[in-house]
Amino acid sequence: MFTISPTARLRPSPFFDATISEGLAAATVYNRMIMPAHFGDREAEYWRLINGVSMWDVAVERQVQLVGKDAGRLAQILCPRNLATAAVGQGKYAPLCNHRGMLINDPILLKLDEDRYWFSIADSDIWFWAKAIAAERGLDVDISEPDVSPLAVQGPKAEDVIASIFGDWVRSIKYFWFRETDIDGIPVALQRSGWSKQGGFEIYLKDASRGTDLWNIVKEAGKPFDIGPGSPMTPERTESGLVSCGGDTDDNTNPFEVRLGKYIDLDVPDNTIGIGALRRIAADGPKRHQLGLKLEGGSPAPLDFAWEPIYRNGEKVGDMTNCVWSFRLKQNIGYALISCDCAAGDTVELKRKTGIVRASLCELPFV
Repeated sequence: MFTISPTARLRPSPFFDATISEGLAAATVYNRMIMPAHFGDREAEYWRLINGVSMWDVAVERQVQLVGKDAGRLAQILCPRNLATAAVGQGKYAPLCNHRGMLINDPILLKLDEDRYWFSIADSDIWFWAKAIAAERGLDVDISEPDVSPLAVQGPKAEDVIASIFGDWVRSIKYFWFRETDIDGIPVALQRSGWSKQGGFEIYLKDASRGTDLWNIVKEAGKPFDIGPGSPMTPERTESGLVSCGGDTDDNTNPFEVRLGKYIDLDVPDNTIGIGALRRIAADGPKRHQLGLKLEGGSPAPLDFAWEPIYRNGEKVGDMTNCVWSFRLKQNIGYALISCDCAAGDTVELKRKTGIVRASLCELPFV
């Protein structure tokens, strides 16, 4: 048992006090913030997400705000996805790459106005990246981290909970679209999104002082639906085939290797960061691809702190990037970032701390 020592380098979220009151049992660090991992009963939290509704403190999904006459121009330079037709109130999944075409983040881009955008980022310092590119290109744009902290409501009953708070108009919101609104005087943006495949919304709180108030509003509205606290669930996201940028990717991973090629538009302007490299990779074809792994053995055996090597016929062919016990499949499953010479149906061997474990490759998602 250990505790996380407070430091100015590590920020609690606006919902931190509420999660402590709910019985937070474990946490991790993400974007230099405390991110809840679970509340003491992982399996109960899993089934709540699958069958009911769960609320998550995901304030670690920080926003990189672009404001100014060149905001849209910078957004397109940073993003190898065509943003020309993006409408105000629309969000888009928008992988970001470096000049070599390698993934550095996979945010959701929200267009709040013609001259104001948010990148709702995964775990990496995109503020520094965006500021450097804007300065290097001489763009008229202000880049900042606004006071915005998402609270996720996920699961098949999430829409009913959100509708009971905001009204039935939420049922018509399309995926990744959003609306700025308020509830009990608390300013928010409401988006249909979230890091699960069970459906749901993210409420972007725009006043950090009201974090506990917003948490309690959602908790009270969710009582008839047996809502409870949780967190982004590794078992569910793995079963569902969701990529964890920075977890399932390394410094040499391009979008085509991890099933994100459909979010790359090769006809974006030539000044888009990485587009030249991405065009070459697309033309040559990736050398690795992402497949599922079904491991032998009947006991939970999660991934340790590092990727684990995969062998076929004695030759290293890739790495297992995550591994988790699937409550639905009743076995350990994971992802392989593996040579394109390997295919679904092949049997491979994993070199684990406990020894050699056999596994079969399969297509994603698992369910």
